[in-house]
Amino acid sequence: MQSPISPTVRRRRLARELRRLRESHHLKLSEAAKQAKVPLSTLSNIENAEAKRIKARDIDALAALYEAPDEVRTALHELSRESKEQGWWSNYKDVFGGNALPDFEVEASMIRSYECMVIPGLLQTPDYSEAVFRGGCAYSEAEVTRHVAARMQRQHILGRHKPPHLWAVIDEAALRRELDDSDIMREQLDHLLNMATRHNIDIQVLPFSAGMHAGMSGSFVLLDFPGELDPSLVYTETATDSLFVQESDSVQRFVTIFSHLNAAALRTSRTMGFIQSILESNNHHEHH
Repeated sequence: MQSPISPTVRRRRLARELRRLRESHHLKLSEAAKQAKVPLSTLSNIENAEAKRIKARDIDALAALYEAPDEVRTALHELSRESKEQGWWSNYKDVFGGNALPDFEVEASMIRSYECMVIPGLLQTPDYSEAVFRGGCAYSEAEVTRHVAARMQRQHILGRHKPPHLWAVIDEAALRRELDDSDIMREQLDHLLNMATRHNIDIQVLPFSAGMHAGMSGSFVLLDFPGELDPSLVYTETATDSLFVQESDSVQRFVTIFSHLNAAALRTSRTMGFIQSILESNNHHEHH
């Protein structure tokens, strides 16, 4: 299966490519717009990766102004065309809204995730996922079903040909949270143990015994991409908002936090035994 194209990643790439070409000609945005006869607002939108529809004539005019060789011009047209395509997640607009997380996940080569409250979405079972969405009491039955379906669809990237490397650090709190139906948690912990055996997945538990740690400010996802043209970014969310951090100093900060978490957490081999012991103590409590 060919990995789906992410329009957002393409727009970001086109933006950077055109900005690079313009700067190599020492042109200000307004000068380039004027000389290429492209409206300033249009050029500004393209360079900010916000333009959803880009005219072929604008690409031609900019390529001519920047004296781009034919193969670069062809690549720009291709990026512009692909930036209009829709990923599977466009069918779940009601779930993702303006959140482009699946957009970036499908193109990522490495996904580093730190979760302090729940099992990471990419590693959730359907029943556990349903319990998470129900727990918020914010969704109707139909919405819960849609959210779970979308989350399961996101997980397909882990099983595809050339999957991304998922490295998840999960706080012990997420593993100990008690659900009304203990079978759901048991199945979820079993699923984690299964997923941890995959070559592209590393799971580490951050135990309570690690004390205060670098991740106290909350969960986040760090995404790296295969091309050097695509810088890493960080995704975090609050109750009302999802936020992408792209500024390199801030991203670097999260990289540092993740490496501290990784050092404080149990090694992957010890993590398996730790999850196993939680499963056993849960079973023990039920039989007594």
